[in-house]
Amino acid sequence: MSGEEAKGPFFGMRHLQTFLLFFGIVSAFIITVNIGVAVVAMTNAATTNPEFLEFKWSKQEIAYIFSSFSWGYVISQFFAGPLCKELGVKNTFGWTILISAALSAITPYCVMWKGWQAFCLIRFIHGLVQGLTFPCAIQHLAKWLPAKERNRLGAFSFTGMECGTVLALALSGIIAKGSMGWLGIFYVSAGIGFMWCLLWLIFGANSAGETRFISKAEKHFIESSINGASKSDVTKIPTPWKAILTSGPFLALIVVRCAHVYGWSTFETQIPSYFHGVLKMEIKSNALYSALPFLASWFISFVYMFLGDVLQAKGTVSLTALRRIFSSLASWIPALGLIAIGFMNQETKTWALAIMILSVGANSGKTIGILLNNIDLSPNHAGVLMALSNIPAFSMAIISPLVVGFIVTDGSSRLQWQIVFAIASVIFFLGNLVYIIWGSTDAQPWNDENFLAKDSAKSVTKESQSESQPDVAKKETKQNVI
Repeated sequence: MSGEEAKGPFFGMRHLQTFLLFFGIVSAFIITVNIGVAVVAMTNAATTNPEFLEFKWSKQEIAYIFSSFSWGYVISQFFAGPLCKELGVKNTFGWTILISAALSAITPYCVMWKGWQAFCLIRFIHGLVQGLTFPCAIQHLAKWLPAKERNRLGAFSFTGMECGTVLALALSGIIAKGSMGWLGIFYVSAGIGFMWCLLWLIFGANSAGETRFISKAEKHFIESSINGASKSDVTKIPTPWKAILTSGPFLALIVVRCAHVYGWSTFETQIPSYFHGVLKMEIKSNALYSALPFLASWFISFVYMFLGDVLQAKGTVSLTALRRIFSSLASWIPALGLIAIGFMNQETKTWALAIMILSVGANSGKTIGILLNNIDLSPNHAGVLMALSNIPAFSMAIISPLVVGFIVTDGSSRLQWQIVFAIASVIFFLGNLVYIIWGSTDAQPWNDENFLAKDSAKSVTKESQSESQPDVAKKETKQNVI
């Protein structure tokens, strides 16, 4: 076997699939995150383009708009994993972005027609379809990426979260001030989604064996590298629900994911409001400054990728240690940052921005530290694990804006923001502590495609043995009598 065959081509279809996932996640996040800037523009036209309609929504109504996406997102997790396995990632993910783009395109009309209630309904449906995004992504990575490339390429695809957030926050304010007004935020987001769908239709593929664009060398490299790890594209593997839901390492993963989603949701949806209410910035600078932390997060993601590769290549740390270190950096630095941010006001806005950048940047380690752990535990059921962990995790995204809406009755109150950030900080800390103690990177026994058959066979054997024991006892009794 040549060196290229042993290592795989320098650039091939597995890299293209990674780029497609990256841009797909970017599209999804642009459509999702633009609400942070859009709502400010829709409720305060004077700071953007006063020629467009302004809505007089209360803080509570805005909280409902923010949280409605997460309600749909959580519900979709109950069927996301099995749907990805049954229909294939190409179909499922393609329809996810297509429907999301179409909903974004009709949002302005619906909101002007029926107000915030229509906005809530659209955001709910958005959440319902976009809930399939990450189960699809993690399942796709399990099919395409050899273990040695998983940290680097897998982490790169998930940096679409940061990149999409940056684009949504930075561009939305500029668009809102332009001739299209706040309507343009939704139209541009829809256009980006439609363009991605075309690329995915042409180049997307469920596995190395389903695309005509792959070379024989790369196909052999991928299939030999993941042989025995992920066979769900060859056979329909039944899901061992009971074993998964009672697995200690998986439950630890759920806890840390809940902590991260709560903290991330606080950053993602509340940064525009924090800068607008406390630091008194106009929306254009608000959107740009709000994007800076996520831009830092995107760049720092590449630092995490580089460090992960170096530490693993040199054998400095085990994969388990690597996951725990990166998870700790991604949890405890933001926890400390949030405490500090709670003491900032208009006079210290430069420090607030610097701490925000550091905190959100450090949080990008969650991809290598946490998200890829789904594939570690079970390549065959990675999409199902992601969906199952998303159910409680994104319940936190429902709770977070509601908590903020309940606590922050005055957007300019530093004390109220202190309480919000303190709560998120404690959750960050405790969630990661659980993951350090009980998390694991070992493939679990229930990843075996024959696990349920073996488990069933053991049960039958035990039952037959228990049934035969009375007969043996009767024979021994008869012999004793004789």
